[in-house]
Amino acid sequence: MKPIFVTGATGFLGKHLVEQLKLAGEGGRLRLLCRGASAWDSDPAVDVARGDVTSARDVDRAMEGAGWVYHLAGIVSRNPAARDLLFATHVEGTRNVCEAALKHGIEKVVVVSSSGTIAVSREAVVHDENSGYKHEVVGGWPYYQSKIFAEKLALSVYERKGLPVVAVNPGLLLGPGDDRNSSTGDVALFLDGQILSMPLGGVSFVDVRDAAGGVIAAMRAGQPGERYLLGGPNWTFRRLIEELSRISGVRPPILELSLGLSRAGASVARGLLPLIGRRFDLDDATIEMSAHFWYCNSDKAAATLGFRNRDPVVTLRDTVEDIRRRRAR
Repeated sequence: MKPIFVTGATGFLGKHLVEQLKLAGEGGRLRLLCRGASAWDSDPAVDVARGDVTSARDVDRAMEGAGWVYHLAGIVSRNPAARDLLFATHVEGTRNVCEAALKHGIEKVVVVSSSGTIAVSREAVVHDENSGYKHEVVGGWPYYQSKIFAEKLALSVYERKGLPVVAVNPGLLLGPGDDRNSSTGDVALFLDGQILSMPLGGVSFVDVRDAAGGVIAAMRAGQPGERYLLGGPNWTFRRLIEELSRISGVRPPILELSLGLSRAGASVARGLLPLIGRRFDLDDATIEMSAHFWYCNSDKAAATLGFRNRDPVVTLRDTVEDIRRRRAR
C-alpha cells in the first residue's frame, strides 16, 4: 500500500498521532518529514525523510508515492516577533503541502488547524463550524492569524482544484508527552505559582490522545472541504485552575483583576521577582488571551467522526503528573 505521509510528527500532537497510526496498523508504511533527529530514526516500521515543510523541494521529494497526508507541522509561539516564522511555517508550509499533494495525486489530506481560528470571542459564546473567522479578535496574535490564512488556503485548494482536504480544529491540547511545553506550558506556569490572578475568560481543552484519534477519524470519515472542531469541556479558567489546584496541591490565586491590572501586576512581577531569584515567564499575550472565551461545540465531529472525550479530570491529572515526572528526571 502507499505510504502515509506526516508532517509535524515530532510535535506534541504529532507524536501521539504516529504512535496511534502504528498501533492501528492500517494503510501503508509511515513516512515522516522531520527537520532533525526523531524518535523513529531506527524504527523499521517508519521511514524518516529529512527536510523542512517551508521548502517546496523537500516536501515534494518526501511526499512522492504517498497515498494519505497528515499535515501537522507548525510553530507554537505567542511572541509577536515570531510573526514571519509563523507565517512561513503555517501558510507557506501548507501551500507547499497542498501543491505537492496535487502534483502527486494524493488521495486525501487532513490539515490540522486550531479551534482558535473560529472559536474565540470576548463573550462566553460557544462556537461551531459555521462560526466565521475571528480576524478582529486575533489581529494582535500572529499565531492565530497565520492559522486562519493556512486553513483558508487549504480549503480553497479543495474548492478551486478539487484536492480532497479536510481541516480539523483542536482546542487546547493537554495530556502527557508535551516535552517542549508547547501546549501545556500554561499548566506548568500554574504549578510554578506564576498565575498571580484568576483569569477572566474560559477555554475548551481536549486530551491530546483523543485529538490524535479524531485526526485519524477525519482521514477515514471526514468530508473534503469540511472542518471539524475537536474540543472538550467548555470551562471558565477559574474552574480549570481550581481543578488543577485540587489535583496538584498548588494554591490557586485569590485575586480576580481586570485585564489592565493583570498586565500591570505582571509587569511589576517581571521586574521584581528575578531580583529574589524567581522566574516570571507569564507574558502579556497570554494574559490577554486568558481574558477571552475559547468555547467550541464538537457535536459535528462526534456525529460524523465518532469523536469522543475521556474524563477531563483524567486529562488534567495526567498532564500534571507528566510535567512533574519530566522535571524530576
